[in-house]
Amino acid sequence: MSESETRILLITGAAGGIGRATVDVFTEKGWQVIGVDRQTKYDGFPADGLYIQADISLPEQIENIFEQVSGFTDALDAVVNNAAVQIAKPLLETTAEEWDLVMASNLRSVFLGAKLAHPLLAKRSSGSSRGGAAIVNVSSVHAVATSADIASYAASKGGLLALTRAMAIEFAADDIRVNAILPGAVDTPMLRAGLSRGHAGDGTILDRLENLARKTVNGRVGQPEEIARAIYFLADNAQSSYMTGQALIVDGGATCRLSTE
Repeated sequence: MSESETRILLITGAAGGIGRATVDVFTEKGWQVIGVDRQTKYDGFPADGLYIQADISLPEQIENIFEQVSGFTDALDAVVNNAAVQIAKPLLETTAEEWDLVMASNLRSVFLGAKLAHPLLAKRSSGSSRGGAAIVNVSSVHAVATSADIASYAASKGGLLALTRAMAIEFAADDIRVNAILPGAVDTPMLRAGLSRGHAGDGTILDRLENLARKTVNGRVGQPEEIARAIYFLADNAQSSYMTGQALIVDGGATCRLSTE
């Protein structure tokens, strides 16, 4: 692979808040993007990319995704596992079906996708003068510090950290780095939908966002582009070539302050 060849990203959850921002950042950097999401293709998705509408909670659809990916490219430079489902309700009221849906979407999909993405990533690693390929798993601060009524989501994101470490160890021989990013409160549709849990107080959506902002050290809620640029840092060998198996928290300092302060 020559230095002038375009690098290729595969990202799940491409139509969400962080997903769209990540597509934009990688596109700005000259990458070609393959986006996967349950939603239909959105206006503004890069014209030279490939958009696949699919549900990654279903194993057969993951296989179909990679059939389409293999028809588009024979190698991948990076995979960002960003898609997620969040069910906000008390643990005692969460059904087995809801639990399984969260695990299938947030954790099992990464396991199955990694097996299918591995040969495409390994091929790029073996033929690139810019260093190996990378996987970035989008976990959450809920993997390290959580709250009420979000147990299934927190468990899936904690499992994703353990899976990240295991993947980093097993994929190192093929020069594939695997890291995780743990976003805090970021202004996305998922965050706004989850504000009904009561952890951010009462009032309007804006009131609750302001309450969340006060709980961070820097006093504000994050923006999707800020997470996207951190994802790019972990995916780009020029910036993070000596990082693998790590968890990067990007939360405005929320988890660094004692709750008893």
